[in-house]
Amino acid sequence: MATIVSSLPLAATYDENAAPGGSALRLYNSPLGKKQSNRKGGRRWIRAAFRLLRFTALALFLAAVLSLILLRWTDPPTTAVQIQRRAQAILHGRAYERHYRFVALSRISPQLQHAVIAAEDGRFYQHHGIDWLELRKVVDKSVEKGRLGRGASTITQQLVKNLFLTTSRSFVRKGAEFVLAPVAELFLPKQRILELYLNVIEWGPGIYGAEAAARHYYGVPAARLNREQAARLAAVLPNPLRWKPAHMDNYAGEILDRMAKMGW
Repeated sequence: MATIVSSLPLAATYDENAAPGGSALRLYNSPLGKKQSNRKGGRRWIRAAFRLLRFTALALFLAAVLSLILLRWTDPPTTAVQIQRRAQAILHGRAYERHYRFVALSRISPQLQHAVIAAEDGRFYQHHGIDWLELRKVVDKSVEKGRLGRGASTITQQLVKNLFLTTSRSFVRKGAEFVLAPVAELFLPKQRILELYLNVIEWGPGIYGAEAAARHYYGVPAARLNREQAARLAAVLPNPLRWKPAHMDNYAGEILDRMAKMGW
């Protein structure tokens, strides 16, 4: 093998076995060769990372779909939000006690069912997971005020958030809600969605579901909640870790007015 003198700072080699018509000059341990190699290696890592991300997202989506199918007949032993709260308690060294008891929809007061629908999702029986009408109102208000508004999350969206996601606000979480909510509506009847929601929703620190909330705040089972108690419980749902039913006079009154207008 003959060595060719190059103007490069380091050596280049001449490949006597190169194929005809191909370049016989190869960079060897030169700055230019290293730079090109690093670029190719970087691109390979980026492509591999994107493939892994796509595979992970697809696997999580399929797992969520399978879970939603099974939830037509089975009750969830826990939820992502419950796991999140326990992890937060451990991280901050706080005591944590979970109160969670799943009951059939027939054992939850119709007053509470109506109050929650009136407070959280007045068009629950009209939409298919996403309430585009309410979403448009929120967008219009956000544009008018110049900042991102809140609201328009349907009961179905809140259900998939509690089951599979966390309470952390992000575009990724909201995007996942938009993808999974119609899937939930596809596999689950409306009454089952409502039953799941009322049983897993957070109603205070460590308090999940209507049965635990009714017993904690009023000392009665969920089936025996009266109209005012139901409205007060529904009123704390936007901020259950801070708000208390006893302090929700104004908003509970508004919910009672909505219920009356809806014929309940």
